[in-house]
Amino acid sequence: MLNLHTLQSNNKKKRKRVGRGNASGHGNYSGKGQKGQKSRSGAKIRRGFEGGQTPWYKKIPKYKGIKPRYPKYKIISLGLLNKHFQEGETVSVKTLRDKGLVKGLNKYRGIKILGTGELKVKNLKVIGCQMSEKVKSAFGLKNKQPALKKRKKSTKSKTV
Repeated sequence: MLNLHTLQSNNKKKRKRVGRGNASGHGNYSGKGQKGQKSRSGAKIRRGFEGGQTPWYKKIPKYKGIKPRYPKYKIISLGLLNKHFQEGETVSVKTLRDKGLVKGLNKYRGIKILGTGELKVKNLKVIGCQMSEKVKSAFGLKNKQPALKKRKKSTKSKTV
């Protein structure tokens, strides 16, 4: 009967004994070859080491500054707002997404409305979008930021 407690291991392979004479097949140089850094005891060569020669990653020039991974804002013009919105509507991330003006918002840091064209639609409310100075004046705002959604504070208590 074959059960777990009656099983026997087939792992009978003997370990490689190095430096025990030439007849063993691993004598003389013990499988390490002749001379050189890798044949010495405790030989470890770090990745990218080129034997003292200046490695390739130090020869490559360094560039100043770091470019952002994604462009800062998804840009929307006043002309698009005229086309897709009617009087009294709210312009928010959700409404822009529903109307197909914004796709793949995770590639951008937010939405910015720029003043290319004229605003012909009246009484638009803007929520959660950045605006240029020209657009702020078109909406009748003076140095006011649009209302942004407040983030929820974490409920974790601080321990001192």
